Amino acid sequence: MSCNGCRVLRKGCSEGCVLRTSLQWIDSAEAQAHATLFVAKFFGRAGLISFVSSVPESLRPALFRSLLFEACGRTVNPVDGAVGLLWTGNWYLCEAAVEAVLRGGRPSPQPVDEEKRSEKVDVLRGLYLTPLQNAGAGDGR
Repeated sequence: MSCNGCRVLRKGCSEGCVLRTSLQWIDSAEAQAHATLFVAKFFGRAGLISFVSSVPESLRPALFRSLLFEACGRTVNPVDGAVGLLWTGNWYLCEAAVEAVLRGGRPSPQPVDEEKRSEKVDVLRGLYLTPLQNAGAGDGR
């Protein structure tokens, strides 16, 4: 029998299915289907399968959760994504978006708090970044 992820993607499912283990942390079959469909629409079906199959089985649930939060973060805040929401103290928006997806809803973009965003930029301006030099550049290697 197909797992909930393969069923919603209309893909063949086998005993060694990469999605089955990735979705075990989500309680209901319906929520698993909603999450799989959302992440697959965001990263593409092939991208999702590629990401999940590239990590050991024990890390697949954590990877899927990370992909779900990143997709929701980018949907809510297309400029800064999940990291930007965390950085500006708006992580609750990302969590709410994930809950909406699991219930079958669709997260929507939120207005960016320009004051908090400018604080983040000011902190970043204080950093001195230098490009990495390629050790083998110019000597034919």
